Amino acid sequence: MLCSPYIMQILHYATVMDITLFRDLDQLRHTGNFSQAAELSHISQPAFSRRIKGLEVWAGVTLVDRSRQPVKLTPAGVQLLEAGLQAFARIEAERSQILEAQSLPDKYMVTFGAQHSIGWRFYPTWLQAFEQAYGPILSRLRADDLPVCLRDLRAGDVDFVIAYAAPDDPAGSLLSDRAHPVETLVIGKDRLVPVCKPARGGAPIFNFYNDGVQMPFLRFGDSAPISLHIERLVRAKGLGNRLHTVYENSMAGALRIRARDGAGVAWLPESLVAPDLSAGILVRTGPADWCIDLDVRLMRSKKNTNHLTRTIWSFLEVRKSVPLVPPTPVLKDDPEGVEA
Repeated sequence: MLCSPYIMQILHYATVMDITLFRDLDQLRHTGNFSQAAELSHISQPAFSRRIKGLEVWAGVTLVDRSRQPVKLTPAGVQLLEAGLQAFARIEAERSQILEAQSLPDKYMVTFGAQHSIGWRFYPTWLQAFEQAYGPILSRLRADDLPVCLRDLRAGDVDFVIAYAAPDDPAGSLLSDRAHPVETLVIGKDRLVPVCKPARGGAPIFNFYNDGVQMPFLRFGDSAPISLHIERLVRAKGLGNRLHTVYENSMAGALRIRARDGAGVAWLPESLVAPDLSAGILVRTGPADWCIDLDVRLMRSKKNTNHLTRTIWSFLEVRKSVPLVPPTPVLKDDPEGVEA
């Protein structure tokens, strides 16, 4: 049976990912109206609707709740859109850097690897501060799980890796490969803070002061080394029986979205959730000593360096006593763990 042109277009979008579809989804999120979003995208409303439907078929889930007016993205739509816009921005940045590098063939492209949670907010702020102090460099970022970043570092595919580490663990168990020694340098500070969605009055909807009540736990997966820091705190504070895992993901951004939706409690980097805390979208929960201090460390392989990367390293060694990035503002706690 022959398919109609309408069905053919949807099948095309479902099988060939067009990353610009995320721009359409973003327009729909802002307007809440298919006709207005189509006008902003400079296409007809039927064509716009087909593009959104094709994205939903590709994703395999409903991204838009059409049962209300204005329409609203589903939680899956919000999560996929945030990831899609981040990917789109990264592709655009990589394209600009490639074009710039080709116009300046004598310039070396410095490649950073970073954990997803660092690449989201800390890295761009740190890089801007670094370039203001050191001078402009051509650079690019590979955001991935830490074991992959370290593998690429030892293979010479990236020049530096930026990662979290406990202040009392200078090297870290992942750096114990003697055949490929890795040097580390502290370039910033952060901390993991327990957060959840607030109730109407601003108090956390999941309050640990209610003894005996199990809390839904949004957990980093075992493949995320950041989970080791949280598990250490959970054991030390005897929280194992208080936390019930309801969702697991290795990406802090995905846990952040679930926390904002009220799905549970998550320990997340303060640099990542600081805007949410300031806006009251998330609040702290639990006692103040449940925060986990972390170093942000720059790593390099002793075997894979060049003149520029050695110069950068030497500059940062000299400047290490002068932070390039201002520390995240410490938000005051009240007795219930609510942000002041």
